[in-house]
Amino acid sequence: MPTLLDYRRRVRSVKNTQQITRAMKFVSAAKLRRAQEGVFRARPYAKEIRRVLQSAMQRTTETDNPLLESRPEERILVLVVTSDKGLAGPFSTNVLRRAFEYRRSLQGKDVQAIAVGRKGLEGLRRRKWKLAAEWVNVSMHVEFHHAEEISKRISDLYISKEVDAVYAIYNEFKSVAVQKLRVEKLLPLNRESLAGDSGAKGQSRRERKTASPQQDSDKLAEGVDYIYEEPPDEIFAKLVPRYLETEVFRILLESAAAEHAARMTAMDAATTNAGELIASLTLDMNKIRQASITKEIIEIVSGASFAASS
Repeated sequence: MPTLLDYRRRVRSVKNTQQITRAMKFVSAAKLRRAQEGVFRARPYAKEIRRVLQSAMQRTTETDNPLLESRPEERILVLVVTSDKGLAGPFSTNVLRRAFEYRRSLQGKDVQAIAVGRKGLEGLRRRKWKLAAEWVNVSMHVEFHHAEEISKRISDLYISKEVDAVYAIYNEFKSVAVQKLRVEKLLPLNRESLAGDSGAKGQSRRERKTASPQQDSDKLAEGVDYIYEEPPDEIFAKLVPRYLETEVFRILLESAAAEHAARMTAMDAATTNAGELIASLTLDMNKIRQASITKEIIEIVSGASFAASS
């Protein structure tokens, strides 16, 4: 049976752990605010470049862009975006589980991956995945050059016909408490995918029904006939790689914000659980101390009674 000293040591240990989890929660909350700002700045830019690309695609006569070439999907490249550090709940585990499920659905096809994040890299290596590239220490400080390097590697693999399609699996930031696991197709580009993403991406049915007049005017503006100073073919050729870089950059920002939110939520839950454990241990410790005091009182009373009787 644990002694009073054992309980005191355990309470002290849990209190130290609680201080660490509370500090990590505050650090993640501060990082989350900065990550949110990055996400909110990237989303409008990605939406507009998608809209301009769609408009240019309708006017261009260029059909030999290698990133538009559609082929039977026999060789698949998966961009798996996870965290570099742990203590974020099931953040990275959910991404890896979805990647494993997706691979099982592609029976008989050649699947390789680009791992972004140390946790994803370790998980894919344990499962003996074929890795086309790897990036670590990205989520803590997401920079645009990371997206440029990753998109260039993706483009090289697709242009050289080493892969026939490229998909991304990542956590999209919705709110502090909600991160949505997404599987998005990056390549090849086509009119249907751009049209599907340019409208109500990320909106629920209720949000679309209750759209404001300003949102309705924005939807009508999607059909505006743009006037280009440069030839549409030249603009389109420059927009395609820029679009891919923007999408990869947005995915990295979304994943980083979702990671900080998941870690903040996990550390908040850990702090609360530590408080409950401290309260339970303190109650048990007080019971033992009370029992020892009662025992001493009984011994004193018994000794006094024996002395009086003798």
